Amino acid sequence: MLAALLYGREDLRLETLDVPTPTEGEVVIEVTAATTCGTDLKVWRRGGHAKMLKPPTRFGHEAAGKIVALGAGVTDWQIGDRVVANNSAPCLDCFFCQRQEYSLCPHLTWNNGTFAQYLSIPATIVRQNLLHIPPDLDPALASMTEPLACVLHGVARSNFTPDSRVVVIGDGAIGLMFVAVMASQCQSVWLFGGNDRRLVVGAQLGAARTWNYHQIDIPSTVQDLTQGWGADIVIEATGVPSVWETAIACGRPGATINLFGGCPKDTTISVNTDRLHYSELTIKGVFHNTPHHVRAALALLASQQIPFELLISDRRPLTDLGQTFEDMKNREVIKVAMMPN
Repeated sequence: MLAALLYGREDLRLETLDVPTPTEGEVVIEVTAATTCGTDLKVWRRGGHAKMLKPPTRFGHEAAGKIVALGAGVTDWQIGDRVVANNSAPCLDCFFCQRQEYSLCPHLTWNNGTFAQYLSIPATIVRQNLLHIPPDLDPALASMTEPLACVLHGVARSNFTPDSRVVVIGDGAIGLMFVAVMASQCQSVWLFGGNDRRLVVGAQLGAARTWNYHQIDIPSTVQDLTQGWGADIVIEATGVPSVWETAIACGRPGATINLFGGCPKDTTISVNTDRLHYSELTIKGVFHNTPHHVRAALALLASQQIPFELLISDRRPLTDLGQTFEDMKNREVIKVAMMPN
């Protein structure tokens, strides 16, 4: 089979590998659609990820497909089932899992390699985070279950209410998903991004107003919108340390600042201690997803209540993967559905 392997910074190669054979508890799927992700772009540019993978390694983590092989002991699934698999599963036994803080599980089972014709799903993920795709759901949309689950987890951790005034900084797929989910429940979601075409998509997904942050000062603009106070919730979705500091500057006293975009390892930010203390800010990092949010994400995609298809810029064969990442780097596409077969 054809599969993508990451060897280092911007070193992605398509190679011919053996089709995987499932071991006990595993299944193998034929990949129907594998969507690209901003995390994939960061990992490609940085040459690795502190938690999820270490080169050289199979690459990609969002996929939908159909089961073509079952390992010993798998009884709940059949050949031909259309499925989507999350890229991880918690252990369920550790200190954090016992407190239902599944995204903090130190024993998460990770699975990468969706940019390939076939993908083996580990037994832990089969048991916990392998789901049936509804019959009328486009596989390319189903493939977006994992990032949407992360966003739903992020919304749940943001003290969000329907009367919240929300600032989203970042017009990548994750930032646009935050806009779509939160704007479906409240009227004051404001998007700041650096690409005018993506800002149009943000408006189509429900953003009340959009700004190109190359042309304005974000904190000043937010203050003007809020009678000088700042936003109730700020979502940072770029993974740039200086933007983390900008996000903190956009919150009102009592605000929740969700620093969602993962920054490069060992980077730091500065926080004004007087403002943090006397304004009672809640500043939190939020990472990954939970089994509950994986199921909620697939259900939301299947409901077709939100036009998430606006995020899919193109559908391409796997042989175009290299050019696709160059196009992502140049911000010419948002998400691309790679069609390996």
